Amino acid sequence: MTIKDIPLREKCIIFIGFMGVGKTTIGSEVAKKLYRDFYDVDVEIEKKYGMSVKEIFNTFGEEEFRKKEKEMIFKLCEQRLNIISLGGGAFLQSEIKERCLKDGIVFFLDLSWDSWKDRISMLIDSRPILQGRTLEEIEDLFHSRQKIYSLHHSRVETDALEIEEIANYIVDSIKLAWDLYEPHK
Repeated sequence: MTIKDIPLREKCIIFIGFMGVGKTTIGSEVAKKLYRDFYDVDVEIEKKYGMSVKEIFNTFGEEEFRKKEKEMIFKLCEQRLNIISLGGGAFLQSEIKERCLKDGIVFFLDLSWDSWKDRISMLIDSRPILQGRTLEEIEDLFHSRQKIYSLHHSRVETDALEIEEIANYIVDSIKLAWDLYEPHK
């Protein structure tokens, strides 16, 4: 059976968005509610290398990290029923974007710049792409990445919402889509 033959109910659910928007936290919660396995691609890569993403960038470079990221995402997309959180830069690779959109259900977690910058102190040390950048440069990066995330199946605005509210909304949306597009016989 090829991936395109996988029923909608069994496709992977994939979370995209800028770093620190809550993809891992929300994805993990959605996975619990749907009784599925959850994978954070960055965490899976860290396990493979035995070091943090920042250390991987410093030791092997971004190109090596992106190569491993693509391999990991393709492997996870080939399986059924996974919930996957992508790193903020994964969708920069057109092959990843195309594969996720074709073989999964992609949710864009959209957080405004004003809400996101309130989280910067928690993110700055662990995100290599933010290292040595001014706030203005980070804001430019944030806005440029928004265009990359514009291709998705569903956009969820997360400002001022609790994790549980967002997860419930996503689960309800998925179940509605399943019932509309693949009703039980």
